[in-house]
Amino acid sequence: MLNDLMRFFIKLSVVGLLALCLLSCSNKTSSPIVQESISTYDPLLAEKVGADEYGMKTFVVAFLKRGPNRDLPEDKANDLQRAHMDNINKLAEEGKLVLAGPFYGDSDLSGIYIFNVETIEEAKALTNTDPAIQQGSLVMELHKWYGSAATVLINDWHSKIQKTEI
Repeated sequence: MLNDLMRFFIKLSVVGLLALCLLSCSNKTSSPIVQESISTYDPLLAEKVGADEYGMKTFVVAFLKRGPNRDLPEDKANDLQRAHMDNINKLAEEGKLVLAGPFYGDSDLSGIYIFNVETIEEAKALTNTDPAIQQGSLVMELHKWYGSAATVLINDWHSKIQKTEI
């Protein structure tokens, strides 16, 4: 079960990060695609997603790292992972978490969250609701990030392509 969850969120992370790169890194002066999107500016959508004049906004990125308390029996680890996933889903439903997923490999860096908040303090409060943080299985490193305001739409789009719910 844990491996299936990891594979799913790794795929979701890769797709999400690629979408973020495309949205955040495009050159407004040389791309005909961007030129076209400027002429189709939607002020209501921009307001809905909290975009500034560049279509950007502030988020807080959390890098999830392996914590000191990881030696749990398999059944307890599975229960903790389920509680961690339930918290992710709750935060996403509230619109506070717009992207989440694990990284490949066995390094200390295990995943990423992108919070739809403007301050580190707000993100820290949300981070502290995660059972894996509370148990010390994970720790988070928080950074403010300026990215495409369209990032907040990822969860809406994801629900349209998700065949099986975790």
